[in-house]
Amino acid sequence: MVLNKNKTGLVIGIFAAAWHALWSILVLAGVAQSLIDWVLPLHFISVLVSITTFSITSALMLVIAGFVGGYVMGWVFAWLWNWLNKK
Repeated sequence: MVLNKNKTGLVIGIFAAAWHALWSILVLAGVAQSLIDWVLPLHFISVLVSITTFSITSALMLVIAGFVGGYVMGWVFAWLWNWLNKK
């Protein structure tokens, strides 16, 4: 099976962007701090983390960076998959 690098990059990029958009919504809704306070101890992490106020500029930058990073990771994954599965 050969993976299309562009399509794989787009799928992973969209997924990463959506995940970061959800995080931005949680920050806007004011529930992100409670979530972090619950999740970190589950991972045996004890640090003081403070969620700052919502900023639309930061949220947009986060979603864009998430998409770009996800696209690159998806593209590299597909390239590596195809390279390892050469016959």
